[in-house]
Amino acid sequence: MLHLRRFARPSMLALAVMLGTTGLAWAQQPPVETAAEQAPTEKAPLPLDELRTFAEVLDRIKASYVEPVDDKTLLENAIKGMLSNLDPHSAYLEPEAFAELQESTSGEFGGLGIEVGVEDGFVKVVSPIDDTPASRAGIEAGDLIVKIDGKPTKGMSIMDAVAQMRGKPGSDITLTLVREGGKPHDVKLTRAVIKVKSVKSQLLEAGYGYLRVTQFQVNSGEEVGKALARLKKENGGKKLSGLVLDLRNNPGGVLQAAVEVSDHFLTKGLIVYTKGRIANSELRFNADPADASEGVPLVVLINGGSASASEIVAGALQDHKRAVLMGTDSFGKGSVQTVLPLNNDRALKLTTALYYTPSGRSIQAQGIVPDIEVTRAKLTREQAGESLREADLAGHLGNGNGGADRPSSSFAGNGTPRPQDEDYQLGQALNLLKGLNLTRGQ
Repeated sequence: MLHLRRFARPSMLALAVMLGTTGLAWAQQPPVETAAEQAPTEKAPLPLDELRTFAEVLDRIKASYVEPVDDKTLLENAIKGMLSNLDPHSAYLEPEAFAELQESTSGEFGGLGIEVGVEDGFVKVVSPIDDTPASRAGIEAGDLIVKIDGKPTKGMSIMDAVAQMRGKPGSDITLTLVREGGKPHDVKLTRAVIKVKSVKSQLLEAGYGYLRVTQFQVNSGEEVGKALARLKKENGGKKLSGLVLDLRNNPGGVLQAAVEVSDHFLTKGLIVYTKGRIANSELRFNADPADASEGVPLVVLINGGSASASEIVAGALQDHKRAVLMGTDSFGKGSVQTVLPLNNDRALKLTTALYYTPSGRSIQAQGIVPDIEVTRAKLTREQAGESLREADLAGHLGNGNGGADRPSSSFAGNGTPRPQDEDYQLGQALNLLKGLNLTRGQ
């Protein structure tokens, strides 16, 4: 069980708090009073006329619908309708969906590895998860899924879409996609057991590290701490000269993990706070003095697939001027969902609060705007060897002041590809870090 720390006001809800576009990650809190005990003391009178109308509609459907429908089906459909018309993220979770929600916090689940939302009645890709069938098939954030195995998705709920895309590992599924107003095209994928490694790291070059968080799972904060220590070790035990934190296409996840990741880069101040109608849903998270990053110059990459928990991290680091944000506007999901367990292994996933960055910004439907806008671009490089340098010429004079000759890259044999060579945004982030170090005299 995840223990929430650094609360200014501890939550007393018997529920789960999560931040994600499809509710694929959650963090449970200690059980307490029943929902009735948590309700406001002043209750509005029951709307008797509306309840009578509901009962009449139920009776008419049972009596007149073309096929018999049992009471359980009608009532569960009514509950689903209540939740689906509140906002895109509230939902009624039947046993299978509730179990899948809990299962995903471990970072292992079955499916395609894709986070989805709804736009104009269609299912929209928020972000593909790294190293999954979806990412390997070239599915991108912003793609519209117009059909699933030939069935139109227009008007389909997120929960129904997720249910159809999940399935037995090894089974095939065909998605019909539309990208940026183009023509529909089919993509065939094979379902797999999705094992998500939420944190990855490597040295881009001497002194400069790269840290990617693909989504926020229960242990992501701990994993980021380990990755920072590992990067320092790989750098010969020396403090890094710069770090790129990559939150692109990170769809969110566990709130506490986002707080812990932010705290690795902050030594004081507010990280995030939430506000809702229920007093106990109002939380404040503050940084502690420890600094796992050692104050390393930091660039954070975000894009339209950066949602929810990743926006918390980006917003906190931006407000505290701890990092330079680079990329494109983030997704703009600033709401908190709470999982309220019901009887019979069912649950409600209910939007209960909005979260705010330290300066009081609500990200809902607006997103985080980067400090430096850098759009994705495809790099095309000149053919190596098109020009020679003095050091490539036979019999050239050496440098009288010492130092090795510097021939062109084609003659030097430096052909090992690096991540920043193929990723324009990452390359620009690295260049910015180098420029910051030059101006600071490092």
